[in-house]
Amino acid sequence: MIGAILRLRQRLGIDGAVAYTVLARLCQMVGSAGTVLLIFHFLSPVEQGYYYTILGLVALQTVFELGFSFVVLQMAAHERIRLVLHVDGTIDGDPIAHARLASILQKTVRWYAATAALMWIVLLPAGIEFFSLRGPSTHVAWFGAWAMAVCACVAMFLMDPVLSFLEGCGQVREVAGARFWQAVATVGMSWTSLATHHGLYAPAMVMFGYAGVALAFLWTRRKLLLGLLRYAPGSHSVSWRREVWPFQWQIAVSWFCSYFTMQIFTPLLFAFRGAVEAGQIGMSLSVAGYLPTLALAWTSTKAAPFGQMVSRRRIAEVRNYFFRTFRQSSAVLAVMSVVCEAAVVGLHHFLPSLAGRLVAPWVFALLILATGGRFATQTMAIYLRSFKREPFLVQSIVVAALTLLFSIVVVRAWGSAGIAFVFLLCTGIIGAALAVRTFHSWEIDGGVKVTGAMRSEG
Repeated sequence: MIGAILRLRQRLGIDGAVAYTVLARLCQMVGSAGTVLLIFHFLSPVEQGYYYTILGLVALQTVFELGFSFVVLQMAAHERIRLVLHVDGTIDGDPIAHARLASILQKTVRWYAATAALMWIVLLPAGIEFFSLRGPSTHVAWFGAWAMAVCACVAMFLMDPVLSFLEGCGQVREVAGARFWQAVATVGMSWTSLATHHGLYAPAMVMFGYAGVALAFLWTRRKLLLGLLRYAPGSHSVSWRREVWPFQWQIAVSWFCSYFTMQIFTPLLFAFRGAVEAGQIGMSLSVAGYLPTLALAWTSTKAAPFGQMVSRRRIAEVRNYFFRTFRQSSAVLAVMSVVCEAAVVGLHHFLPSLAGRLVAPWVFALLILATGGRFATQTMAIYLRSFKREPFLVQSIVVAALTLLFSIVVVRAWGSAGIAFVFLLCTGIIGAALAVRTFHSWEIDGGVKVTGAMRSEG
């Protein structure tokens, strides 16, 4: 029995980091299912619309984050291979790599501190203006919930890049373990808020739970982090203009575009069709979106190893590793998608009152298919970005522009059904097709260029 389990684990590619990440995302999925039931019981359809619209507006943090956490991870991963990080926080190895690693962390902390302040200044009044102008006449006490959500978002925003930095330093399994406890904490905070009749505060409490666990984990790594923050990199400091910005600005544009490929739907429906329909699409996207999030555990935990293999110029090895991981995660996603769609169909037959908080089964199927295309694109992006390049810049801009344009055109007349079709067309079909084309052209041409550039740098 044990032997069969081990063979299945090996076939599915489940290592320690993947196991923790899958457990974390399974916890999130179970938590999401429980949250759906609690929302149904404790929130009215209008309040449900506010709940998911708050989440959609808070997701604007991606505009401020600009994908820098992934840049940090890859920069750290490329320096980490020449260093030995000890449990007591001391570092041995190449002194230049040590200085550069310290410089990466210092620049990261400065960047996020300044951006967090800007985010608070912009998001708080923007949300107040949006809800004041677009909210329905029904009285909903949203102000305190929104203000707390913004504060919690800032706290989470400050923690996440340091976790990415540690992941790039090779602590993939440890960070995955922390993310599992974050999932446990966020589920508990969300359920408690809803069960105590403070449901609109649940998004804020979820983010506070996330930030609190992150802070506790970072405290256990304080010797390493404080040592790097105090280290004087001198002339070996990483050049932001030459080394970071060429990669970051492209990631930033792609990250900015990602908001308009999925997160914009709930605020749009809230503004043009009302809180009830916004709540339906918000809940449906939340459920459908957890499936690729779980499947991405196989690839997202490989971002740092991919970067390290690329830095060592083991291109064929990282390519084979990626395709094996992609096949494993795709199989998992396919099975989960079929089960989830069947569950939604079953809900509409046996629990129509609960199913009424979701979109119709055929509309949900469109969302499932669209998130499948999004999953394929994200998986390829994680692999190609390990080369410290952003090949999907044009793809991201095209998909975001088409999604925003078509959504504005269809939202008034066709509501959730129109939004789901736009999501499938732009992300699931056009976006995935452009991603595959970009991937193949990169494999043939771009990868050769990068490999050659790496050899000349060496």
